[in-house]
Amino acid sequence: MIEKISNRLKHFFHVVSNIRPIVWIALYVALVPVFALIYWWLPDSQFRIPDSAGTDFGSWVYYSIVTITTLGFGDYTPAHGWAQAVTAVEVMCGLIFLGFFLNAVGSMRSEIDVESELEKQRRVHEATETEKLLRNIPVILHKLNLFMAYCYAVTTPLADRTAGKKLEFDPDFSFSDMRDLYKPSHIPADRTMRPAVEGLLRSSADTSLFLDSLQTRIDMTLWPDLLNECFAFVAECQMFSSTDAIVGHPQRLARKMGDVSDKVAETRIADSIQQWKGGMEISEDNPMNPFIELNSYIRDNGSRAAAIEASLSEIAAKSRRQDLEVSPK
Repeated sequence: MIEKISNRLKHFFHVVSNIRPIVWIALYVALVPVFALIYWWLPDSQFRIPDSAGTDFGSWVYYSIVTITTLGFGDYTPAHGWAQAVTAVEVMCGLIFLGFFLNAVGSMRSEIDVESELEKQRRVHEATETEKLLRNIPVILHKLNLFMAYCYAVTTPLADRTAGKKLEFDPDFSFSDMRDLYKPSHIPADRTMRPAVEGLLRSSADTSLFLDSLQTRIDMTLWPDLLNECFAFVAECQMFSSTDAIVGHPQRLARKMGDVSDKVAETRIADSIQQWKGGMEISEDNPMNPFIELNSYIRDNGSRAAAIEASLSEIAAKSRRQDLEVSPK
């Protein structure tokens, strides 16, 4: 029973403490005219009133103010039962409401202190995570640039790759632009003679692995748009299922054609891609399925890589601006 009453009291004071101080002070002030009206209704004989003192409503407002603030000047005094009872009730109400007001002020102050501490912790956490991200940005940008360079190589005919044109991935490439995907990439970062598509798939896996590990080492929720793009990039890479089919396709086709050279098989694949007039939807028993999936993958993740690069560059630029603002002149 005692515990039940204690719990009810705790709940009551919890509710009271959550009421804003302005509400309690408003109620405190509102008591003045309410009790003044009661005094006005009571017979004047209930009070000892000074000679020539007024008994209109304004006079009782004055008495109510003096009473609720416990000043008690003594000019108006309750002389009999009802006046004394009402005066006592007003004094108690005033003290109680004033106490609740002070309690609400204390509660609000504590709330402000807690919010201030949380904000301080949030800023420290944000600064720490931003510093971690800034340390990783050069590595991420390098991997993203390499990935987009391979996207460019795979979606650009060999003649254009070697013509000294600007190395820039075009997300609006056509399916036939992928015809030389088994030719060397000819990008500055790749000095090997391996097929461009093989470099793309390796770079894709490496970039995806790094972005995935980044999400476990840094609180990326501080940058929700960047987190969504990174998550989508990693998910797209993990769902890509044609890696083995694409990498080993020339060798399998060469054996199927009667042990011809891989170069002949690559030429046959290039012609098939160049002449493909079918749709871009994967269908059953379609030999072009791996390349159709690759086409979709490059469009999606190439654009995501560009978006991630732009977001990271903006974060780095914002950090530099903030450092300039706080640095001594």
